[in-house]
Amino acid sequence: MPNPFRSIRINDHRRRAAGGLMRLIFGKPAQPSGQPLPATGIYRILICHVSHTLGNALLLTPLIQELETSYPGAQIDIVTRSQVAEAIYGRYFNVDRVFKLPAHAFGHPLRFWRELRGMRKTRYDLAIDPDPQSQTGRLLLLRANATWKLGFDSPKKSGNVTHAVAMTDAPISKGQRPVFLLRSALGTVHATPYPVPDIRLSADEREQGRLALSRLFGAQARKRRVIGIFANATGPKLLGADWWTPFLQSLETAGTDLDIVEIVPAFGRSLLGSRYRAYYSGDLRKLASVLAALDAYTSADCGIMHLACAAGAPTLGIFNTTSADEWGPYGPGNQIIHAYDRTPADVAREIAAIATADR
Repeated sequence: MPNPFRSIRINDHRRRAAGGLMRLIFGKPAQPSGQPLPATGIYRILICHVSHTLGNALLLTPLIQELETSYPGAQIDIVTRSQVAEAIYGRYFNVDRVFKLPAHAFGHPLRFWRELRGMRKTRYDLAIDPDPQSQTGRLLLLRANATWKLGFDSPKKSGNVTHAVAMTDAPISKGQRPVFLLRSALGTVHATPYPVPDIRLSADEREQGRLALSRLFGAQARKRRVIGIFANATGPKLLGADWWTPFLQSLETAGTDLDIVEIVPAFGRSLLGSRYRAYYSGDLRKLASVLAALDAYTSADCGIMHLACAAGAPTLGIFNTTSADEWGPYGPGNQIIHAYDRTPADVAREIAAIATADR
């Protein structure tokens, strides 16, 4: 059986090697800046965010919202490796171009250089590298044709930027950290609560999601609250049948006022034995529309958990290995379920109590 931690170790070695190469080429990490970013005169913005995972792509949306607030008349371009970037960012009015890099540059060098050349041809007022760890994001920032360059001051980063922000007081949350970066550079750290991830579903999309969920129940009117369950995850986050079986037994007992709907993974096969009503879609926005119609959603830490949160579903994220503070859903109606060293039955009872509570 493959070791799920092997890829994590490989990525750590790759990141350290890339960091050493970056320091060799571009020198020491940038130092924190004394001058704030200008509040006016910024009209063209580039975000260099190269993570290809669904969760990371969705967790960039709070920064886009913050940019719309701070620079409402600006145009935002994004360079990313997310293959669903248009579906995620396309409803943001200020977002213009998405430079979609291939997930593996060495396998598609011509496409990589074509997108990079398109990015380089545009003159930006501000370019942002929002990730304190990504060496590729910093490299793209350094290559961007921008007046102001903003990024974290981190031992894992190299090269000069015009505005570097120390990690010292940055929040742990992956979704809040890029917003903190921008607010720190502007001198408005404590302005308002942090924006939550948002895929910007339209009213029509939400209505179509409600209709799709209703069709799962056929002629039977929905009389109980509906909780969606997604049983898939990657690596050590994956909870097997030996976990989900007692969880579901306890959820059915404790949550007598709940109907369960399984959200079927991308490979199109039920992981819960086809015991419940189920919904499948390969279209990200259609899936988000149905998630938005749920009364509650639960799963382990995964991209679909972040999609449910961004769709506005009350999201109960189960954390058993990864950092809940770093990856947990936040915002109204969303809660972190700490499953470390707890039984599935105990977790199910907590989720049932939350999902059936008066709101």
